[in-house]
Amino acid sequence: MGSSTRVHFRAPERLIERADALAIAEGTNRTDVLVEALREYLDEATDEERVRQRIANAYYEDRLDFEQVEAIVGVERARNYRVLKRQLTDDRLSDELAEALDE
Repeated sequence: MGSSTRVHFRAPERLIERADALAIAEGTNRTDVLVEALREYLDEATDEERVRQRIANAYYEDRLDFEQVEAIVGVERARNYRVLKRQLTDDRLSDELAEALDE
């Protein structure tokens, strides 16, 4: 899986009890259950158009950098966002679009 980072967070007690029970049933541990749940959530969330649009907007507004976007949506989609961002910030293109709209 590569490197890992220790994460500490608070969660509702009942949620952790459920994770622990599932870990016992699956013959694994709490960490594995929580990591898999997070992985599945992120995969599902990034398949939703509204979430992808929020990610793109955060990138265009410089709240996320390219590496962060790539980690969330994958290399191909991140590269597409980068191309569009360059186009959006190209003053010449902006001027041409404004002129075309004025016609």
